[in-house]
Amino acid sequence: MSKVLLVDDDVELSSMLSEYISQEGFAADCVHDGEAGVAAALAGGYDIVVLDVMMPRVGGIEALRRIRAQSKVPVLMLTAKGDDVDRIVGLELGADDYVPKPCTPRELVARLRAILRRTQAAAPAEAVSGGPLVAGALCMWPQMRRAQWQGAPLELTSTEYNLLETLVRHAGRVVSKAELSEQGLGRPLARFDRSIDVHLSSIRHKLGARPDGRSWIETVRGLGYQLVRE
Repeated sequence: MSKVLLVDDDVELSSMLSEYISQEGFAADCVHDGEAGVAAALAGGYDIVVLDVMMPRVGGIEALRRIRAQSKVPVLMLTAKGDDVDRIVGLELGADDYVPKPCTPRELVARLRAILRRTQAAAPAEAVSGGPLVAGALCMWPQMRRAQWQGAPLELTSTEYNLLETLVRHAGRVVSKAELSEQGLGRPLARFDRSIDVHLSSIRHKLGARPDGRSWIETVRGLGYQLVRE
């Protein structure tokens, strides 16, 4: 049973969401301020954190910043509908995905399952062989959720790992944005959704530039993205 930490100052909404997701097979705990949320998330024991952006004292963005400084636990942000700034800042700080409020419990559960399905599932072939996925200087071990770049550990959020794994499996070929959303985020691509772009920007920063100054992940206009092997 996956354990979910709900961090939201709306006590009534938290209680309703907690009850619903518990009926869907999750174990859910609630805290109602950002400071308590950070402490609970960093104490361990949770498979995913649902973090509201708008909270008094320590808001969701600052709480996410503190969590990401010490933990790679998946984080799903609850953002105000249409608030692109908080959404993008959250993604840039390492949130795995977001759900606009007000949201239905059903949508929240679907997003939780999509993230956990990718973070908890082992790739059957690699689980048997133990061999890594390799593309040039990049090695990934999906069954251990571990990556190495140019001989050094590569620190990635769970969603960054999912997206980079998808690109590695298709290294040298173009992967559409829709396919990245399906395989990396576990959901269909929505119109005007910039999540993929923000996550890939973070990955590019972590990989650095090629010797000629270009990115290891190329944008192929109108088609998608491609990971360069060498």
